[in-house]
Amino acid sequence: MNLLVDGAEVSLAVLRKAWEAPCEVKLGDKARVRVAAAQATVDAVIAHGDQVYGVNTGFGQLAQVRISEDELAHLQGNLIRSHAVGVGEVLPDDIVRLLMTMKVIALAQGYSGVRPQLIDAICDLINNGIYPCIPSKGSVGASGDLAPLAHMSCVILGIGDARVDGKTIPAGKALAKAGLQPLVLAPKEGLALLNGTQVSTALALAAAFRTEHVLAAAVTAGALSADAIKGSDTPFDERIHELRGHAGQIAVAALLRQLMDGSDIRASHVDCERVQDPYSIRCQPQVVGACLDVLTHVCAVLQTEANAVTDNPLVFAESGSILSGGNFHAEPVALAADYLALAIAEIGALSERRIALLIDSHMSGLPAFLVKDSGLNSGFMMAQVTAAALASENKALAHPASVDSIPTSANQEDHVSMATFAARRLAEMLDNVANIVAIELLAAAQGIEFHHPQQSSAALENVIGQIRAVSPAYESDRSLAPDIREVAELVNGGFFDGPGRSILPSYSA
Repeated sequence: MNLLVDGAEVSLAVLRKAWEAPCEVKLGDKARVRVAAAQATVDAVIAHGDQVYGVNTGFGQLAQVRISEDELAHLQGNLIRSHAVGVGEVLPDDIVRLLMTMKVIALAQGYSGVRPQLIDAICDLINNGIYPCIPSKGSVGASGDLAPLAHMSCVILGIGDARVDGKTIPAGKALAKAGLQPLVLAPKEGLALLNGTQVSTALALAAAFRTEHVLAAAVTAGALSADAIKGSDTPFDERIHELRGHAGQIAVAALLRQLMDGSDIRASHVDCERVQDPYSIRCQPQVVGACLDVLTHVCAVLQTEANAVTDNPLVFAESGSILSGGNFHAEPVALAADYLALAIAEIGALSERRIALLIDSHMSGLPAFLVKDSGLNSGFMMAQVTAAALASENKALAHPASVDSIPTSANQEDHVSMATFAARRLAEMLDNVANIVAIELLAAAQGIEFHHPQQSSAALENVIGQIRAVSPAYESDRSLAPDIREVAELVNGGFFDGPGRSILPSYSA
């Protein structure tokens, strides 16, 4: 993908592509003019002798300390070095690429007072596959993602480490290998690099993109489970959902109808005596549809944030004003991430309940634990226990991070968002749900096959074929761990999106 950053809003689809694969990013000519004008405003303020936070003062609690003009470049370099204090595992390359792309988008708006050369330097990192090693922990998401963005910025200065072609090497060597030189920062540039919500936003966006795949796979698994227990598709009737009016509910019900359309298994029990199915089958549109609405809302918030200017102070070249505010506070991202956590947990919780239903012969009408000769064979007994364990973990992980503020910087930053952790923990939750849904797909496919030669719908039989390509039918006891892993990888790769892709925000927008 080639991305020209020139002032137009960047879509979710483009942001997804920047996350999924290496890309080329370039600063457009119109953006260069805006950026240069803001940088000239900073130069004029310095020449006039005005005191402006972050330009010729210290930072945070040290904002009252005036810095002499001959030390301004040194000040910005010191800021980067002193703030590079992150700990923990480094962020994956795809997250780093996405956050650098968003940093380019923010700086290119022309309100940060940096030189075009600085933005070009970030583009050079992206375009040459140089991914700074950024520790994942150390940000409270208040004055921006200070520590992680400092580690990103270190590589521009030729210090720290970077990953190139999957290998970690010194930053100076990475730059030299690409024919690049370290950059000496100009006034305001270090602060513009460090202030910003790009790390927490990248983590949250990546989680939203993964949630799309998990949600679509969960709807597919739910349709399989409904057919496996000879459940009714009447609760998915369009008329029911139109009366409530929620867009996500209507969309999920339509998707379930589409997936189950033409099932011989469904046709075989249209006139059966069962009145209603359990909620985990019957209320899928209401539950997963609500989760889809959450996902849609979260994606809208994150798209806005990805296109936002979130450093401080901000430079308004038209008026010559430099205004200090708080756009770096990542509360919108924190709240969105916490909201998404609830939806992720619920997708997994409902899927786990359907697994429990499938293995219960009294409720499903299928062989106990979905295996022949149960007793001799334990079948899917322990797979459901694994799903239950993962669903329970997610209950704890879903606790909101945004309510836990802790003051920093000698109480100058007395309320923080915790957005970075709020977003980072979503990856673990999604790993859990991908495995839960994988178990349901395996169990539901097994359940459908007990009805053969009666066939499910063409769409669902195709899904069973995808599953059987990596996991043979369960005839007698064996370890399902490799099968779960293989199918979870398919879930995360979007292989079970099917027609569900049409309702996903980053694909349908």
